[in-house]
Parts: sequence; C-alpha cells; structure tokens
Amino acid sequence: MKEALTAELAALDPALKHQLDHHGFDPGWFVGLAERNLGREPDNRVKGTVDPPTETDVRDLPTDPAERAALIRKGEEVLRAGHCALIVLAGGMATRMGGVIKALVEAVDGHTFLDLRLREVERVGHGCPLWLMTSDATDQGLKQALTAHPQAKNVATFPQNLSLRLTPEGKLFRGELGTPQSHAPGHGDLPEALARSGLLKQFVADGGRLVLITNVDNLGATLDPLLIGWHLSHGKPISCEVVDKVGTDRGGIPARLDGRPVILEEFRLPESFDPSSVRVFNTNTFWVDARALVELDMPWTYFTVTKQHGDQRFIQFERLLGEITSHLDTQFVRVPREGAESRFLPVKDTAELERRRAEIRNVATSREILSA
Repeated sequence: MKEALTAELAALDPALKHQLDHHGFDPGWFVGLAERNLGREPDNRVKGTVDPPTETDVRDLPTDPAERAALIRKGEEVLRAGHCALIVLAGGMATRMGGVIKALVEAVDGHTFLDLRLREVERVGHGCPLWLMTSDATDQGLKQALTAHPQAKNVATFPQNLSLRLTPEGKLFRGELGTPQSHAPGHGDLPEALARSGLLKQFVADGGRLVLITNVDNLGATLDPLLIGWHLSHGKPISCEVVDKVGTDRGGIPARLDGRPVILEEFRLPESFDPSSVRVFNTNTFWVDARALVELDMPWTYFTVTKQHGDQRFIQFERLLGEITSHLDTQFVRVPREGAESRFLPVKDTAELERRRAEIRNVATSREILSA
C-alpha cells in the first residue's frame, strides 16, 4: 500500500498539490498515518482507567455578589487592554445548511452568524481580535464577506488543514470525474493552523493573555468579563464550558483518564463506562491561556472515520480540539443553557436554527449585540 499511495500522491495535479500544501498537508506523514490505521478495525477507545469527574473538576461560577464583581473587574481590565482574542471555528465542509457557509447564513433579523460575531467584538471594543478558522470550503466566501465590513478592526482568517479521503484498501478515493476527494480533518487542526498563521505568536508578544475558542453556530458563547476573571483566578491553562444534560443529550463528557481531568467523546470511552452517569457534557467552548497554546507541543490522535457516498465507502482521518485537555491542565465550568444567560445555543442545521431564533434574539439583545 505504501508504494502505491506514495505514487498516487506524487502524481496529483499540481493545482491540487499547491492547495494541499497551502493547508499544511504532508504526503509522507499521511502515508504513514494510513499505514498505521488501515486494514484493521478502528480502535478509537482510550487506554487507561476512566472515572467520572470529581466534584471539584466541574465548578459553578460564584454567586456571591462581591466575588462576582471582583472577577468582572479583572475581566474588564483584560478586555480594555485587548488581551483576549475570540477564535471562531468557521471551517468544515459547508454541507449542513444546503451548501451555504454557516457563518453567512442569516441567524436572526437579517444578521448572519458572522455579522453577530463582528458586532460582538465591536461592542467590546478595545482592540480584542476576532480570528476565524476557515477551511478550503469556507475560506474564500468568508474573506469576501469581510470586505463588506471595512470598519471591522483586528479581524483575520486562517485556514485549517486539508487532507484526502481514502478507499478501505488505501487508495485515494475519487469522485465521479476521477478527482481525489479532499476534506477538512476536524477542529483539532486549530493549534497547528494558528501556529502557521503567526497570529497567536504576535498576540502573545503584544501582551495577549487568553483566547476564547467556540463554534461559529454557538452565539451564546460570547466574550464575558466574569468568565475571563474566573478563568484567570483558578490558574489552570484551560477552562472548558459544560452544560447540564437534558433528556437524551449526548456528547463529549468531562471524565478522569488515569486521574487527569479530560474531555472524552463517547466513542472513546471503554465499553464498561456508562456516559449517562455524567450529567454534563462539553459545549466545545474553551478559554485557553494564550502562551500555553503557543507553546503546546503534543501528539494528536487521529480517528478513523468511515463514511458512505452512494454505494461507495471511504475513510478519512479526523482529530478533535478537546484532546488538548489531555495535555493542558483543565478546569470545567458549568454554564447556563437557558434564558438570556445561556452560553449554549448550537445550530447544527436549518431546522434547529428555526427553533432557536427566538433564543438567539433574546441572548443577543440582552448582551447589547442587537438593539432592543
């Protein structure tokens, strides 16, 4: 397989080679990854002892007015200095909203998801950067959309990685016209893609202290001085937002892996571990110390994902951002998911957007991102 796949990669169209290179693709590394993972059943489960999180692993924000006020003051100082960056995960394959880039879909009252993020940083002011992690499928569309906002300051895009799909036998998976099919390998690309861009390194050099990382569709996860102050007060590099499960909610959960607090997706859990025993789950919103993220050097787990196109099966390798909790000390914080204080408003498709519009409007208005 190694020789055949290497030959296929060497024979790629020069334009595709250039495209892959621009997005950090390494042919030799890719061949090695395929060799290690193909021809056997995917083994995505973690090795080690998995236990539920302890009471101190998942904390609530303080309710004491004096303590909250002190944390808010600390957070406001950081925002005034422009030392918190907002990173929005706006990549992926742009397939869930009828082929329209999700960031450019109208979220509420004529405003797109991108519009509302721009209004958020404008409201905060003080030069807090907004960085959009794009993909090959979303990069040009988002850059074009930003030209309609010349007033937007300190806004930048950076592309996530690009990889290739494979057949189960280890050949390049090709479309109807014989063209190799590419894909975005997941939001776990963020640290590497951000390093390539140079944005974070310069931010830290200029005094930047932390970043908020969140999904493009979760308009509840906004810059919040209380959470900034709280994150800085506990001293760990990561604060990971979680919410209470409702009904049959499923998703990545906080757990202890060999005694370390981490986020684990359900497919990574040992078969003997019942994920429903943990009554909170990950929102994919992280507050991360900027310097710790700049210095992060970790081995990533790539998960073998099998998908179907018509009657053809193909394989792609993906990684998840939550794995940074396996390498940086993490404190979980339970945040609201209801009402004007909600920090969890995920919108996976058009139907969910229709259901959530009133909630999005309520949250955006209460935080003065939209006018009442």
